[in-house]
Amino acid sequence: MNTADNTPHGKRGELRMHFERDNEGRSILRELYRRAPIIVQQALYFDENMPLLPCVYILSAGGPVVEGDNYSHHISLGNGACAHISTGAATKVAQMRGGWAQLKQHISLGEEAYLEWLPEATIPCAGAQYKSVCEVEVAPSATLFYAECYTSGRRFFEERYRYRRLDLSMRITRPNGESVFAERQLIEPSVEIESVGVMAGMDIFSSVVIIAPPHITLSLYSSIEPRLEKSIALGVHLLPHDEGIVCRIVGRATTDVKSLTRTLCSMLRQRVQGVALPEEFVWR
Repeated sequence: MNTADNTPHGKRGELRMHFERDNEGRSILRELYRRAPIIVQQALYFDENMPLLPCVYILSAGGPVVEGDNYSHHISLGNGACAHISTGAATKVAQMRGGWAQLKQHISLGEEAYLEWLPEATIPCAGAQYKSVCEVEVAPSATLFYAECYTSGRRFFEERYRYRRLDLSMRITRPNGESVFAERQLIEPSVEIESVGVMAGMDIFSSVVIIAPPHITLSLYSSIEPRLEKSIALGVHLLPHDEGIVCRIVGRATTDVKSLTRTLCSMLRQRVQGVALPEEFVWR
């Protein structure tokens, strides 16, 4: 693969991963390419509930995301393959003078593939501008759990909602090009973000998108109860033609939002794989 360009080393991180199912039924990381500062650990098989599931953690050797960084992820799962992908730690987006940092993701799931995308939170520092573009192609019999979580900033440095802008977009299609879901969230804290109807004093928000066959979607949707409490809230929306579910979670503590997100993932896994998501490691 020829990756030569004029981009300074470390400013354009690139990741390519392809998972396949081998003859013994185990999913393996068949292809891996990475460009600094992205690092990927060896696929691990520590999930006792799903011993054939590879768990992969994406790391960074370059510290926080800084102005001008441009990262890309290309992740594909072949027919029948499965994977659990996360990050080793929270992603910090550093202060910027006026430019942007950007992440582009392309995810492809073959027939009967199963992917859990559960990264740690993204923390935008004061003055940060961050753009995320995610394009996903999902076969009709495949299942996707996609979650992303953002904090209000470094609260202990009194940087709540002092970032400049988050521009988050996602588009999901079928292999034939049929659109399943598309949205764009443009978040500018200067626009009364802590008012009622927006964040209402909460510090963390998580977006969860679930795409699954209709019978799985309807079973899961009927079991998710919306919540509205002082410390956490959950909203649920069923996509047209029962092709998926979109959930929004806001809360005051990252641990609470993360726990509820993992509960949703476990509920989906139980319906698709017949087993629950294991408890998170205590050090995470």
